[in-house]
Amino acid sequence: MTDSADVPEGGAMDPVDRVLARAGSRAGMPGAGVAQALQDAATVAYGDTDGDQWDREERAALRRVPGLSTELEDVTEVEYRQLRLENVVLVGVHPQGETADAENSLHELAALAETAGAVVLDGVLQRRPHPDPATYVGRGKAEELRDIVAAVGADTVIADTELAPSQRRALEDVVKVKVIDRTTVILDIFSQHAKSREGKAQVELAQLEYLLPRLRGWGDSMSRQAGGQVGAGGAGMGSRGPGETKIELDRRRIRTRMAQLRRQIRDFGPARDAKRAERRRNTIPGVAIAGYTNAGKSSLLNRLTHAGVLVENALFATLDATVRRSETEDGRVYTLTDTVGFVRNLPHQLVEAFRSTLEEVGQADVIVHVVDGSHPDPAAQIQTVRDVI
Repeated sequence: MTDSADVPEGGAMDPVDRVLARAGSRAGMPGAGVAQALQDAATVAYGDTDGDQWDREERAALRRVPGLSTELEDVTEVEYRQLRLENVVLVGVHPQGETADAENSLHELAALAETAGAVVLDGVLQRRPHPDPATYVGRGKAEELRDIVAAVGADTVIADTELAPSQRRALEDVVKVKVIDRTTVILDIFSQHAKSREGKAQVELAQLEYLLPRLRGWGDSMSRQAGGQVGAGGAGMGSRGPGETKIELDRRRIRTRMAQLRRQIRDFGPARDAKRAERRRNTIPGVAIAGYTNAGKSSLLNRLTHAGVLVENALFATLDATVRRSETEDGRVYTLTDTVGFVRNLPHQLVEAFRSTLEEVGQADVIVHVVDGSHPDPAAQIQTVRDVI
């Protein structure tokens, strides 16, 4: 049986709409799909203004060795393991008339997954008015997705949206592999690329805000209370605790850590404010370089100021704001700030956590909006940046 929404208008149920051709082997996605989210490899170049780029070599030094996976078949046993993206299948839902936009979004998700370290094997789209509240794609399509996952040998499914906890659990129960969403991938990339103390604190805060409502467990492991008598299954004298279950204890610890991180991020504010006040006192105008992720903002900063900041053909290569001093041809001094890039469907946890970094854009005298002209849909990227700002 399948949901009625899963059946096309023609009557018999067609296979799930394919938008990314299967590679024919487990070597990854075709280059054409990735080019829609990453810059054209032919136009990527690193000049003398980019410096030594040691960070880029460091990021490329760790690569996954195929054939060494120890992933368990029972997803309930790996709930609290560290996220490991390996061989993945992408899935998205779109209403009628928005096929092109949905394909661009899925190509971008593929680039996000590859940036996080995954190998994308396949991608599927389903046309339906609204995502299924139970399994995101509907029961029938979820079963088809399970067959695709088994056929290509994937161990992770990534949904092109932010899934509700119940949707993720229900889809996992059908496809029998780990299911994550777009927000999880973006948070994983941010955790890999954050370098500064403030950046790491912002990423951890966003991760905890995302994890808190999704915390779950099974059986006695999460329902057992901390106190109790020997006859009731407790350890007796000296072991009686506050009576919290383990999941309640975990939630309290997460909330305590989130409060600490918010205080840390707030403590970074006075130093930034003092620097801005000094620039205003000396009437030094500020220019912020803003734009979509991987549009070329860091390359522009390097070209204008020889800053030598990291330049990489990957999404969210830059997370920490970089401020450099420069001069116009007539000798007027100004500052240039490289900022974190934007992306469609940016998780609200990241917008809140990176509010201090985005202040650099809000406090600037001039915003230089950098757009990748080689992208197939630059107008959508421009609109995304304007919406976030």
